[in-house]
Amino acid sequence: LLPSSAGIGVGLVGFGLFFVLFGMLLYFDSVLLAFGNILFLSGLVFIIGFRRTFTFFFQRPKLKGTSFFLGGVLIVLMRWPLLGMLLEAYGFITLFRSFFPVAFGFLGSLANIPVLSKVSRALGMALPGRCDPWGLSSLGDINPDRCGWDQTGKLLQKVGDSSSMV
Repeated sequence: LLPSSAGIGVGLVGFGLFFVLFGMLLYFDSVLLAFGNILFLSGLVFIIGFRRTFTFFFQRPKLKGTSFFLGGVLIVLMRWPLLGMLLEAYGFITLFRSFFPVAFGFLGSLANIPVLSKVSRALGMALPGRCDPWGLSSLGDINPDRCGWDQTGKLLQKVGDSSSMV
């Protein structure tokens, strides 16, 4: 199903995340964190290719997140793990901010997990079959035209002629 290089990349990303989490569990062991960072970044290159990885990280709007993330990796490599991981976390959140609503919405609808569904509703994220007024979801069954607002500012989902609260 996946090309061999993408399969290798998924494995590298998985091992990279494992080593980062294991390094954090062992009180921010700098060697494990550095190894995890290198595996994660090399796995990303294997999955989407060098050119796409480079263009993703070095887009003009994402330079701030990239500088924090790669600066954090460099600081972890220089054996300042706590500061490096804080910088990496900020950079990661800044870089992948646009993916979080889609991921939470997909996870909340995929497994129908009550906690994730409640979190996504509380954050105003769309779930399949619901309205998506801000266009946050890439799922095909969400219709932004079915949305509306009542007088109090609450989001309504239009179903036929009647409206219901989301």
